[in-house]
Amino acid sequence: MNIGEAAQGSGVTAKMIRYYESIGLLPGVKRNQNGYRAYDAQDVHRLRFVRRARDFGFSMDQIETLLGLWAQKRPSQEVKALALAHVRELDEKIEHLTELRNTLKHLASCCHGDARPECPILEDLSGRKA
Repeated sequence: MNIGEAAQGSGVTAKMIRYYESIGLLPGVKRNQNGYRAYDAQDVHRLRFVRRARDFGFSMDQIETLLGLWAQKRPSQEVKALALAHVRELDEKIEHLTELRNTLKHLASCCHGDARPECPILEDLSGRKA
């Protein structure tokens, strides 16, 4: 199948397919006589795996590791350890984003939102506390 068909079958854009191939996440894609890439069902399956891993927020390095574990049928303990490490990273991001949201909500509540030039949001962004 061509890249458009692979994109449609995997839910990954053609641009991202080319990128994944360039960084080695999709190795060994065959070429037709005319030089166009030719994808098979295994390539599409691998692309779906990558897309789903990206949906979970795994980094490219983590996805590469997961692909290796998947291909080599390694013990699930390694996969679980990687997943739990990612959960910890997500928890840290969630905590940070929650703090940012709460601070911004507070600053917005302190802002009069009228014609006056004083604005605690801008003051905070500029490094001066209101």
